[in-house]
Amino acid sequence: MSEALMELSNALAAATARAAAHIVAVHTGPRGSSSGVIWRAGLILTADHALGSDEEIHVTLPGQGTDQRPDQRVVTAALVGRDATTDLAVLKCAEAVSSVPAFGDPATLAAGHLALVVGRTRASGPVVALGAVSLTVAERKHWGGTTLSPYIRLDVALQPTAIGGAVMDARGSVIGIATPKFARFGAIAIPTATVNRVSDVVLSKGHVPRGYLGVGLQPVRLPAAFVQSAQRKGKTATIVLDVAPEGPAYKAGLLIGDLLLSLDGREVHYPGDVHSALGPDSIGKTLVAQLLRGGELREIRIAVTERPNEAE
Repeated sequence: MSEALMELSNALAAATARAAAHIVAVHTGPRGSSSGVIWRAGLILTADHALGSDEEIHVTLPGQGTDQRPDQRVVTAALVGRDATTDLAVLKCAEAVSSVPAFGDPATLAAGHLALVVGRTRASGPVVALGAVSLTVAERKHWGGTTLSPYIRLDVALQPTAIGGAVMDARGSVIGIATPKFARFGAIAIPTATVNRVSDVVLSKGHVPRGYLGVGLQPVRLPAAFVQSAQRKGKTATIVLDVAPEGPAYKAGLLIGDLLLSLDGREVHYPGDVHSALGPDSIGKTLVAQLLRGGELREIRIAVTERPNEAE
């Protein structure tokens, strides 16, 4: 092996050891685990979908030695709140004091840059994946209403134990949390700005409030003649499949079979367009919805309420 490769190999090992000092294993059962990052002293951030339970949460803390093997110190952690939309869960753990000292800027990453994902297993110590940044976009919206800015996709094979671990740039700075949830292939980095925003809201309110209409939607293709005559930018809208009894849409008069064309002045092509309009600031507002019902255009006004915890 050439000297240059040895230097790179040693640098990666050193970066992994430094990051591992701030990574815990998160487990809620007798088998299996995911990872979490000690984001601040006493505060752990992890991937929501990998957290199997709201109760009986334990974390394996980083070891105290330079090799960062676990010292078998397993402690309990309490769930503060979780947000499935951004795939983040916030845990409190008084013993988790070795927080990330500084963060990098995700916006500096470009396609082709190297990235490390550092996690921790509950029994064997740090686990790491090396890959390239395969795609960066200034902003991307997802079907559930999540807006990631920037959106950073990683060409890495993410082991289950590394989900919720730290994503590091080539400088060794943490730039996000790893999850496969928003990527068809590989994984993405939930950027630091999103993690900070969500954790602050969860610490304050226990959850991230989001708007609620009480409808079930599915995309449907519109007739070409209508798209042209209405001068729509997209060829699809959403059809109403379900209306929650006594929900905001029900009270506004929305019916099963209606085609939802726009909401709050923005065209609706997919259900995600509706979710994107229902951020925390939408609660309490009245939004104008344009519908196609029985071949006739209509407008109704829907008063947005806060989404119940059990509602999707």
